[in-house]
Amino acid sequence: MKDYRALKEIQSDLSSGAITCVHLVEQYIKKIEDNKHLNAFLEVFRVSALAKAAEVDAKLKSGSSGILAGAVVGIKDNICYKNHKVSASSEILKGYESIYSSTVTEKLLEEDAIIIGRLNCDEFAMGSSNENSAYGNVYNAINEDYVPGGSSGGSAVAVQAGLCIASFGSDTGGSIRQPASFCGVVGLKPTYGRVSRHGLIAYASSFDQIGPFANNVEDAALLLQVIAGSDDYDTTASQKPVEKYKDNLGDKSPKKIAYIKQCLESDGLDPEIKNHFDRLIKRLGEQGHAVEAVDYPYLDYMIPAYYVLTTAEASSNLARFDGVHYGYRSEKATNIEDTYVLSRSEGFGEEVQRRIMLGTFVLSAGFYDAYYSKAQRIRRILRDKTRKIFEEFDFIVTPTCPTTAFKIGENIDDPISMYLQDIYTVQANLAGVPAISIPAGVHSNGLPFGVQIMAGDFQEGPMLAFASYLSKN
Repeated sequence: MKDYRALKEIQSDLSSGAITCVHLVEQYIKKIEDNKHLNAFLEVFRVSALAKAAEVDAKLKSGSSGILAGAVVGIKDNICYKNHKVSASSEILKGYESIYSSTVTEKLLEEDAIIIGRLNCDEFAMGSSNENSAYGNVYNAINEDYVPGGSSGGSAVAVQAGLCIASFGSDTGGSIRQPASFCGVVGLKPTYGRVSRHGLIAYASSFDQIGPFANNVEDAALLLQVIAGSDDYDTTASQKPVEKYKDNLGDKSPKKIAYIKQCLESDGLDPEIKNHFDRLIKRLGEQGHAVEAVDYPYLDYMIPAYYVLTTAEASSNLARFDGVHYGYRSEKATNIEDTYVLSRSEGFGEEVQRRIMLGTFVLSAGFYDAYYSKAQRIRRILRDKTRKIFEEFDFIVTPTCPTTAFKIGENIDDPISMYLQDIYTVQANLAGVPAISIPAGVHSNGLPFGVQIMAGDFQEGPMLAFASYLSKN
């Protein structure tokens, strides 16, 4: 099979008759089977994918196909697809079959994308390494001793290994951008509200956003164009018109770019990544852009505020998984109290239990004001400061992560070290602004790393254009 790395290559071969969608899907299914050891896919939707492929082939012949014809994509195992299993990679939803499709899924199918399967992730999207899945680790295809990042690790590896042309994940504090950096692909988190959350199994509702993984900015732009927009099922989805992002990637005009000096002064930043970033800043200045350091003295507050708020929301959202309504129910339960306690104790993994307990604690009487209310006030300060920067600058540029991928098992027993992996990515979620990670280079250890671009609210168009420019220069 040809190793396709851009949708336009697939569509060109479909147009010439070199391939058909059915043949393409069959080849992807074979490649997924050959790379089963990476554990990226939890399930291949063979029957529905081949049926959709045949439908798209017929539409191509009649000239009525959608703009994603030939796009074979995977979806993270927390995005619902009617009559298909979804488990959030948790035992507590083992065997559950969704009774409806997410808005994102419906929009993809309407434009003739072919959904080939569901992708492994950290349980309920809680993790930075994809070591928290109830169905085993996902392995980085570049070096299988290393993690792919998380929580959308399966989505990143599926694109990295060429098991589909693109995929979708969810980003609560960096869960698209961090694995994109670790795997050397493009990962995009839209503005909060740009994409409907209807049909996304919730972790932290005021943070979660669905976004694409792709091999290039052009494909990411097209995918966002398809999935973005208002939705009657999600009141947080914006009514703002959706731009044709893919058609407006050619802007090369000089920009005002900020970089946060505290990010580069952080002790945890890998020296090679810092050196590369320093060279990037210098190069941008030489190319005519105005590049300035800005002061953002809140770096040490971001991770604590983020984890107080997200665990609080998680404790509320995950209360519905109780062993009564649907999903896993303990066979040892003999009464209603046992049903709740045993089902949740056996069904949830250790990290999910830790976050539920933390969230319950910060919401409890006597601690609400000390933790939750204070974290909300800090979030407002962080949000206002970020928006203040965008009054003067077009973009904020940072390393996506302080390091490259780390070895499997290296941080699993140290939650603080694991949580600090999000130090550069959580700002965009706390502020609700869009951000993208694009491949920046390869470390001397052979692993890739990314650069992150953040923009103001609903400035995905200019951000994608600058990401396209940066990826080619």
